[in-house]
Amino acid sequence: MSSTVSTPAVPAASSPVRAPAFADAHERIIQASYRLFSRRAVRDVAMDEIVMASGVAKATLYRHFATKDDLVLAFLARREMDWTFDIVEQGARSRSSDPEERLLAIFDVFDDWFQRDDFEACSFINVLLEMGADHPLGRASTVYLANIRSVVSGFAAEAGLTEPEQFALSWHILTKGCIVQAAEGDHLAARRARALGELLIAANRAAASASG
Repeated sequence: MSSTVSTPAVPAASSPVRAPAFADAHERIIQASYRLFSRRAVRDVAMDEIVMASGVAKATLYRHFATKDDLVLAFLARREMDWTFDIVEQGARSRSSDPEERLLAIFDVFDDWFQRDDFEACSFINVLLEMGADHPLGRASTVYLANIRSVVSGFAAEAGLTEPEQFALSWHILTKGCIVQAAEGDHLAARRARALGELLIAANRAAASASG
């Protein structure tokens, strides 16, 4: 797989060594923020809600995360680990040993995701559109989206497709588009995108044969 774009720095807690209670509070805050920010707009979630959902004192919350932006950055970092790498990348790898089929399996993973009652769309897209590309949270989201393309370009390179980075840009149009369409209520969006993905792979191979 090609190297991912540098991940945005997530502010560290003030204490260099975390006692168990400190670490437990940190994780409770992250989990509470994940539940809230993955389903609602950043500006719609108040820090007092994080306090109530995590069960920590407000002073404890601000000891771990000095600002709301710091907390959202931590949420986005966790989202990348849980969704991009664990669900999408590993999910696609587990479904096939064939590199080309792994690309298409991304849409099979999405199809399962789209059928869930708790389907929450893409947090990186949501935050980018809400905050804008020039906001620190928007910039972080563009990096995480680029890291998704790195997963795709890695699969494309393993499949022997030409210009895998350019291919990944086109593939990302399909993935982002079907997520938005699923959010509109189209539960078959991933299957439609998979069929288009097959055409994109075929076009890449045809272009390579013609030029070779």
